[in-house]
Amino acid sequence: MKSKKTLGVVLLATAMMMITAGCGSSTKTAASPGAAATATPAASAAAATPKANKTITLGFAQVGAESGWRSANTKSIQDSAKAAGIELKFSDAQQKQENQIKAIRTYIQQKVDVISFSPVVESGWDTVLKEAKDAGIPVILTDRSVDSKDTSLYRTFIGSDFVEEGRSAGKWLVDKYKDAKDVVNIVELQGTTGSAPANDRKAGFGEIIKSNPNLKIIASQTGDFTRAKGKEVMQSFLKANKNINVLYAHNDDMALGAIQAIEEAGLKPGKDIIIISVDGVKDGFVAASEGKINFIVECNPLLGGQLMQAVNDVLAGKEIPKRIVTKEGVFTSEDAKRELPNRQY
Repeated sequence: MKSKKTLGVVLLATAMMMITAGCGSSTKTAASPGAAATATPAASAAAATPKANKTITLGFAQVGAESGWRSANTKSIQDSAKAAGIELKFSDAQQKQENQIKAIRTYIQQKVDVISFSPVVESGWDTVLKEAKDAGIPVILTDRSVDSKDTSLYRTFIGSDFVEEGRSAGKWLVDKYKDAKDVVNIVELQGTTGSAPANDRKAGFGEIIKSNPNLKIIASQTGDFTRAKGKEVMQSFLKANKNINVLYAHNDDMALGAIQAIEEAGLKPGKDIIIISVDGVKDGFVAASEGKINFIVECNPLLGGQLMQAVNDVLAGKEIPKRIVTKEGVFTSEDAKRELPNRQY
């Protein structure tokens, strides 16, 4: 009887050990819509587990290096890939769609595991994306999306809600001028023509300000998301329009270029001309803390951690959301003063 009891105890202990081992294991889940872009993307990327016994190769085709935001985005992707043990093949398209398409085709020839890119413009991607699909290489879009009707050509899109960013800018302006009885003249510096952020930020802003008939966009032109072009276009706005009350810039770099033009014209940015911008890069926060930019809508560039997690999840055969939205905030000049020391990019 004693030997039977002893055997029973041993069997029970063994079973409990097996159960405990099962409870201790964990499986990482995909980022959910609305998940925030982490402030330390490399750290979260390191937590992602690459495919067993094989180094994952990611081919990434970047838009370019047109702004401080883009530089921060590139660094986040490079740092996060390194932290996750993923081999990164990186190309800079210099804001030309043909360069991105060429890079994607090169990645297909090289048989990378995953292709990711931030599209220069929304249209014209179906052919090359079908080539990637036919080759069995999953595609992940970051920052900007495409207008393809065939959504099976990519696995997910990680990035901001650009329409909502435009709405946020519009809501602040509508509230600021809610008691205005005179016409408020607005000039708009658009992003790259045909790009998702330019299209959507314009649409969201226009949707909201139409609620106040006194808010009028009197001029709208692309500044290609660059500081130099932003200054050039603002100079032309100032020459053509003697009474500009508000500038809405689709990114901080164009706003910063416009500030130079405004100051050279003998005007005070933030006072003589109210300035609204999108992005939230450090230089933008500096200008806002000085009162030169009145309101900033954040667009978080630190997408690297979320991208590496998505790469691992896709290759592991997990279901991931078709749309992963980053969490972002809005900042007045006073907010910018408090937040400036915390800006990482």
